[in-house]
Amino acid sequence: MSNRYEMDMCSGPLFGKMLRFALPLVASGILQLLFNAADIVVVGRFAENGNDALAAVSSTGALINLIVNLLTGVSVGASVVVSRSFGAGTKEAVSRAVHTAISVAAVGGVIFGIFGFLTCGHFLAMMDSPPSVLPLSTLYVRIYFCGLPVMMLYNFGAAVLRAVGDTRRPLIYLTLAGILNVVLNMIFVICFDMGVAGVGLATTLSQCLSCVLVLRCLMVNGGTVKLSLKNLRIYGAELLQIIRVGLPAGVQGSLFSVSNVLIQSSINGFGNVVMAGNGAAANIEGFVYIAMNSFHHTALNFTGQNAGAGKLDRVRRVALISAVTVTVVGGGLGLLCYLAAEPLLGIYRPGEMEVIAAGIERMKYVCVPYFLCGLMEILVGVMRGLGHSVVPMIVSLLGACGFRILWIYTIFAANPTADVLYFSYPVSWLVTVLGHTVCFIFAYRSLKRRQAAALSSLPA
Repeated sequence: MSNRYEMDMCSGPLFGKMLRFALPLVASGILQLLFNAADIVVVGRFAENGNDALAAVSSTGALINLIVNLLTGVSVGASVVVSRSFGAGTKEAVSRAVHTAISVAAVGGVIFGIFGFLTCGHFLAMMDSPPSVLPLSTLYVRIYFCGLPVMMLYNFGAAVLRAVGDTRRPLIYLTLAGILNVVLNMIFVICFDMGVAGVGLATTLSQCLSCVLVLRCLMVNGGTVKLSLKNLRIYGAELLQIIRVGLPAGVQGSLFSVSNVLIQSSINGFGNVVMAGNGAAANIEGFVYIAMNSFHHTALNFTGQNAGAGKLDRVRRVALISAVTVTVVGGGLGLLCYLAAEPLLGIYRPGEMEVIAAGIERMKYVCVPYFLCGLMEILVGVMRGLGHSVVPMIVSLLGACGFRILWIYTIFAANPTADVLYFSYPVSWLVTVLGHTVCFIFAYRSLKRRQAAALSSLPA
């Protein structure tokens, strides 16, 4: 039986429903980044050797995402499979997809959590982390990976809820977990002087709370996506569908992180001041990205339900509305963040003008044209919602990841400055948007032709 949190995305006006779906996602993402920013602000202001501690926490994101993005990408596959089954009205298929997704999250979280814990020190050393930062970075990442299983369970559980239109309850759970994270940060870092270890431990414990809340929601008030622990197992057909869509998404996210690891390694070569400024700027930019990425998830799930119901005309409207919205949101927020860069960066390292200047340098090249990244994400979401994941993966890897790596070893190698390095971002986004646009046109027209052929073959 469905519940009041579920949403029929296949009928009625689109724009209003898309906004109701996206706004809780925007709020969830901004809250999550505020809580993550609290980690950096607390450790930067109150930890001993603040610059080293800030550099240690802020410089680990690329390495963490290398593994986390792989599993999060698979959760995208789970969301697509659930949303298409929900749109088609096949409740048994929905149930099998839900139980497969949660099982995969548990198993994958444990395996990759152990892998990350054991290998993080080696990879951080390969990234040329300065000797003063390396021990702190390793400690933080190891604590983080201890919480990977519960983080994956929350992400997959939230993806299942989003697939049927429920973005409000994950917002509530994230809010409660984030408040706990901030409180524990203050206790561990300020009161007990635990520094980087305190920030990592607070993050892990707060993720445990969000995991418990989302699993309880699915078991008690799940509606169509109700979870039963006794039915937990991996169903072969659903697993293959999830992998077909999710694995390319995860591989794409991980390989994007490879290019970001290379960029971070290059940034590390400029020293602690640039590292700290880059980390603070990236954290601010994350607020713009998460707002745009919310419309990526909106496009993905609305496309999935409508494609499952065979309503391709609505898919085209979903793509258009999402593209216009993300351009307005990304362009506006990106410009505002750049114009307010100095006071915003000052929150992280007050009075550290060299760090602030280094952060402004990055934001000039990333924040202002950030809407291009949003357009790229929208087109990827629509393609995945249609069931195509390999093609957008290839286009993204060639247009963004591959382009950035080529840029590092050619243009940046010839002109090794931070602004040359940062300029690779907008250029790679533009190249990738053009490639995705061409692929979407071909994929949409192909589906329309197949649908028309199927309808014409039906008896009169």
